Amino acid sequence: MFTKSDLKLWSILSVIFLLISIQTNLKAQDAVSFNKLGKKYLIDGDYSNAESMLYSAYKLDTSNLTYINDLSLCLYLEKEFEKALQIIQPVTDSSGSGNDQSFQIAGSIYLGLRRYAACEELYKRGLSFFPDNGALNNEMGELLFMQNRSDCIQYWEKGIEKDPSYAKNYYNATKFYGNRNENLWSLIYGEIYVNIDPYGSKTAEIKDIILKSYQNLFNDLLTNGFKKDKNNFFEKVISIFFKQKTNTVNGLSVNSLTMIRTGFILDWYDVKPEKYPFHLFEFQRQLLRDGLFEAYNQWLFGTTENLSAFQSWTQLHNQEYTELTKFLKSNLYKVPIGQYYQ
Repeated sequence: MFTKSDLKLWSILSVIFLLISIQTNLKAQDAVSFNKLGKKYLIDGDYSNAESMLYSAYKLDTSNLTYINDLSLCLYLEKEFEKALQIIQPVTDSSGSGNDQSFQIAGSIYLGLRRYAACEELYKRGLSFFPDNGALNNEMGELLFMQNRSDCIQYWEKGIEKDPSYAKNYYNATKFYGNRNENLWSLIYGEIYVNIDPYGSKTAEIKDIILKSYQNLFNDLLTNGFKKDKNNFFEKVISIFFKQKTNTVNGLSVNSLTMIRTGFILDWYDVKPEKYPFHLFEFQRQLLRDGLFEAYNQWLFGTTENLSAFQSWTQLHNQEYTELTKFLKSNLYKVPIGQYYQ
């Protein structure tokens, strides 16, 4: 049975606990407010004020991963690389308490310091925790490419396989294969990239590679003929393209490519494609069914092949091109997991 002194002590302790709880909640609220304000300054490019606010949030809760990442990013953008590393490094060590964003920020910091070996070790550690992360695979590939290492493609391919809606792996793989005349993969990956990011700053560059890859592919098919390949998907696609070679007698243009690609889609779906479901080909078939495939091919190849001819075409076919633009903006291109055939 409680005595009066016990009840008095309990009352005092309750008040103390309440005050501690209130103080803790106020600190948490302050930290959230500081962090929100700091991120606003960061977005506005006001790094000095951003650092002040983000550091205030961090000091109130030094274990909060959001505050650690945001402050480290701010310091990186200010080129305060050593200070940024001190903040982020504890969560990217072997304990694995950081998230994928932590490893991306830390990687950028190491690159800023030109500590490439340490950066590679960091990415390897990050990928041991997040092996299917598209961004980490892409950045590891870019790091190796900077060092002229051909194993960069292994990471871009891994990113494409495991995180197929992340665009940058397609971008880098397209350029990699385009530079090596591996034309089928450069044109496939390139077309996927421009559909994931149809109005991005690098889309025009990739459209150019796609057109050159088609030209090189058919030059090779006309010169060397069709050859079997150990990759069954690759062989099936090439064999159907080879059947379209007669459409190239007058060279490759938007019109001939539209004919070739129409014939390809009709043949692909005529021979039971269930073994290799592929979103890009399904997407093309949808455009064909909707009467937008010609406009789509103009969008894909026209500006690269002949800009003035493309502009004339859009003026003469304004309604079709408007419908295509609406379609591309309203239909998010998302690649399903499991459609990987490399």
